[in-house]
Amino acid sequence: MARPPKKVEQSGSSLGFEANLWQMADALRNNMDAAEYKHVVLGLIFLKYISDAFEAKHNELEAQKADGADPEDQDEYRAASIFWVPKEARWAHLKAQAPQPTIGTAVDDAMSALERDNPSLKGVLSKDFGRPGLDKQRLGQIINLVSDITMGSAPDRAKDRLGQVYEYFLARFASAEGKSGGQFYTPSPVVRLLVEMLAPYKGRVYDPCCGSGGMFVSSEKFIEAHAGRIGDISIYGQESNYTTWRLAKMNLAIRGIDAQIAHGDTFHNDRHPDLKADYVLANPPFNDSDWRGDLLKDDKRWVYGVPPAGNANFAWVQHFLYHLAPTGTAGFVLANGSMSSNQSGEGEIRKALIEADLVDCMVALPGQLFYSTQIPVCLWFLTRDKRNRGFRDRRGETLFIDARKMGSMINRVQRELTDEDIATIAGAYHAWRGDKGAAAYEDKAGFCKLASLDDIRKHGHVLTPGRYVGAEEVEDDGVSFDEKMKHLSQLLREQQAEGARLDAAINANLTSLGYGE
Repeated sequence: MARPPKKVEQSGSSLGFEANLWQMADALRNNMDAAEYKHVVLGLIFLKYISDAFEAKHNELEAQKADGADPEDQDEYRAASIFWVPKEARWAHLKAQAPQPTIGTAVDDAMSALERDNPSLKGVLSKDFGRPGLDKQRLGQIINLVSDITMGSAPDRAKDRLGQVYEYFLARFASAEGKSGGQFYTPSPVVRLLVEMLAPYKGRVYDPCCGSGGMFVSSEKFIEAHAGRIGDISIYGQESNYTTWRLAKMNLAIRGIDAQIAHGDTFHNDRHPDLKADYVLANPPFNDSDWRGDLLKDDKRWVYGVPPAGNANFAWVQHFLYHLAPTGTAGFVLANGSMSSNQSGEGEIRKALIEADLVDCMVALPGQLFYSTQIPVCLWFLTRDKRNRGFRDRRGETLFIDARKMGSMINRVQRELTDEDIATIAGAYHAWRGDKGAAAYEDKAGFCKLASLDDIRKHGHVLTPGRYVGAEEVEDDGVSFDEKMKHLSQLLREQQAEGARLDAAINANLTSLGYGE
């Protein structure tokens, strides 16, 4: 909203291509659990990506041999931020081995060789392709399938196509795994909405519960789409689940994104203790009761109140604030209960946040957006400083947006925010905030409302947007209330008469059959 986006070229692969590839890969899954199969397929896609990037550089160096270039010099690849791929890990070698019963061992050896020669990949790659329970014939078929992903793509476009496939497969695996899928994947439209609203053009971006890294990928896409420079942001993250951390490392590497992603429990082993981020983007576990909060009662992060041991929501909120720079802004997903709960001191913590004038914007989202839960969710936006800072002075104000009626059902159980929905919500925030080039802000009944601190106090420090935005305005059709009531009364009498006629006809039929009264 703040800058006009440039048109981003697609990599040549359409959704049809990705969907078709998924269908073929899913057919090869047979009876393998989705959580297990995910690591097989995504690991191979990653291996194909780094091998393709290596081969493109290798061919370039081959052409420059007369000028002294050495295609087997590892430093040539590292200087270009490309992983060195030893001969036993190159895709051509694995594809040749695909029909052999030893293909599983060959893939494991390739992964081990990659980790050996590239320290940043140590502990990231799966190395259990040779296990007896994995059908080697199907593994060979999957390798052949992945081999075709970038067919017809120029070398510089292959990375985009593989990245799109990786992202699409993450989403489909999250859907297939249901509740557990939420551990590693936030639906792309929700991520895009957060990123569009925050607009992270430059600075440090932090996600302390980063899952598979979708927030970071979307941030890089945002910068690219708005004609910015990828190197203008630095990325920091942490993920407690080891297998999910591995997915994140691969997801970012496949996009060529340099990031400091640590593994460990964010609350009990903060791996970025001194970080002050310009932007925090996060989707923490909803209502987490197993965060061992009783061990952290005296933690220095709890400036606005000690969060209850039975729910980590406000522990996450205060962790985000602790890592926020003096002019930083945080945008994150929480369960709707966080906006109104008064249990175990949560209401007092929320009140303290409000009275400190930290709450910039609240967005109520529609239901059924997530694979992992049907719990209604909302977006919180907190900022350390509502003074000018490139926007207008918003001290003492909070914007409320009610987007519960937005989105479209994409299947029987899943709703998705459209591009237009995302633009509408982000546009309202940017207009209210006073972004350069944004439209003038106006309250819109039923959708958005600028509220003062006194307004929020009158509502008992509850932050549910529906309390503030009011009812949507209904267009006046020019028909008076009296006329409408006369028409509806007449319609009701006609329907009652028709109901009586049908009842009589049914009774007559029952009598003719010998079942009359």
